[in-house]
Formats: sequence, structure tokens, C-alpha cells
Amino acid sequence: MKLSVGLGLGLFLGATFFKAQEHQEHISSFNALTITYKFHPKFFLYAEGQSRGIEEYTYPDYYEIKGGLGYNLTKNHKPFIGLGRYATYKDQKINKEEFRIWLQDVIDFKKGIVKFENRFRAEKSWFYEPQTDKSSERMRYRYRLNVSVPLNAKKIGPKTLFTNVYNEIFIVSPMKPAFARNRVYGGLGYQIDENFGVLGGYLWQREFEAKGNKNFHFVYLALNINIDDTDPPTKTYHFPGAD
Repeated sequence: MKLSVGLGLGLFLGATFFKAQEHQEHISSFNALTITYKFHPKFFLYAEGQSRGIEEYTYPDYYEIKGGLGYNLTKNHKPFIGLGRYATYKDQKINKEEFRIWLQDVIDFKKGIVKFENRFRAEKSWFYEPQTDKSSERMRYRYRLNVSVPLNAKKIGPKTLFTNVYNEIFIVSPMKPAFARNRVYGGLGYQIDENFGVLGGYLWQREFEAKGNKNFHFVYLALNINIDDTDPPTKTYHFPGAD
């Protein structure tokens, strides 16, 4: 039994390795800075900047900046509207620009110390490729289940180490295939004080394309800033995760 399990694991790892070599997979970078500003007991603003080194770890070839307004409908229900600009570079020249707006709904609940976050999002994107003067549009629908667990406390607060994992699926229209992407993430975070938190982990992204599937492997690093101007502060901490 042990021999068969070992052989099976060896074959799986071997197939994964050779597939990675075939598609020339490598480690890419995924860096983010996020700011959450709660200016009212019910409303908050959110902003995020990102850079990714997709082709080379040390050379960013993808940027995005986005933000929006959220509403705390209840303690565990947070609808949000956002917009952003996204840019992809190739050979150090921009080859695709995107403007995106989206609506999302976040519903979370806790079971003991474990927090489960359900995020639903509908996005509308407009693309422009300056090198070919080509324009296009896309609708995309996303669902993410994010699970976070504090490791040295009963809830996340200052000086708390925590772990979080998530899985997210992407459905697009009118492109084919409709099931376009799957993301899986696992990592650790540390809430330094009431305002600053850091996260780091590994993100695996699978792209389902008509010409073949691609895997991407990201090292994710983020600095999260939470600012609460409500009186009294609600002492809640927002960890958006890789987006």
C-alpha cells in the first residue's frame, strides 16, 4: 500500500514537473498596497495599487490602480462598487489597457475562531490595444471563498499572526471558454498595530484558454493600511487578499 502511494505520488510530481518545463513555468511577483478608510459607521473607502512581474520576477509588466465605496449593510454583509485602470506591458511597451467597473457583495460568518468570507463580483471591462488599435469588451463573474484563522489569539487584532487560504473562480462572456480562470492562495499575515498589516504567501493561477491551459505561480506580498475615523472605532481589520 505504501509502495503504491509512493509510486502514485512520484508519478504525479513527475508529470507536474515535466508539464511545468513544457510551458516554461516560473515564479512571478505579485505586490500590493491597500488602504481601507472607514469615515462613517456604515461607509468606507477602499483603494489599491498593484504591480506584477509576470514574465520576469524582478521586472513589473502589469500595473493596476483601483478603488471604490463600500457599505456595511450589516456586520457581516458589505456591498461595494468600484472602478479601476489596468495596464499590461510587453517588451517594455504597453500592449493592453483596461478600464473596469464592478459591483460586489461580501457575506461573511464565523465558526469559532474561523472566519469564512463569501465574495461575489460582476465586472464590466473595456479594453484597448494601442499597438494594433483594437478595442473589445468583456463581462466577468467571480466567486471567492476566503478562510482566515488567527494563530495566537481568538480574533485578529494588533500583534496577531493569522493564516488565510482561498479559492476563486472566474466566468467570462462573450469569450470562450466561459470558465476562464481558477485561483488558489495560501499564506500568512501579521497585524502589526491598529493601522498596519502585512501578508505574504503563494498564489497559483490556472488560465483556461482555447489554445491551451497555463499555470502561473506568484509570490504574493502586501501591505494593508486600515484607517478608522469613526467614534468610537469599530476595531475591525480588512484583509482584501490577492485581487
